[in-house]
Amino acid sequence: MIKEDFAFSYEVYDSIEELTAEDASLLSEARKVTKNAYAPYSHFRVGVTALLENGEIVKGTNQENASFPIGLCAERVMLAAAASMFPDVPIKTIAISYDNENGESTHPISPCGICRQSLLEYETKLKHPIRIILGGLQGKVYIIERAGMLLPLSFTANELNT
Repeated sequence: MIKEDFAFSYEVYDSIEELTAEDASLLSEARKVTKNAYAPYSHFRVGVTALLENGEIVKGTNQENASFPIGLCAERVMLAAAASMFPDVPIKTIAISYDNENGESTHPISPCGICRQSLLEYETKLKHPIRIILGGLQGKVYIIERAGMLLPLSFTANELNT
């Protein structure tokens, strides 16, 4: 038997004030766009702002439905918009924030499994890393250098081609 390890590192900032102007602007917009989320069931509003390589900004919010399985996460809404409006333009950086109407929004949260897979697919498709900024409405901020780091031992198109 061989035991292998997976190491994962990310940057931690005490607040948005420590970020570069570009990163702070993205996170600020993600915080603002949470207001556009449709979350009447969970009361957990998520907003995403993406900076594309061409300088364009694309946003997304979660969209719930009474039939829970058909709701959409903010990350996938943003990816669909980016792919539709700018199909061959890589995403440089995304910022994800949330407003928990039933509690606090004071620490970073990470994308769900489906969103991690979707971000990895987009990264792979355009052969470009997607930096991720994670933060609540206040508090610490995490920066992850590429989306694929959130999904070790991932399932990719390579598995379908063998």
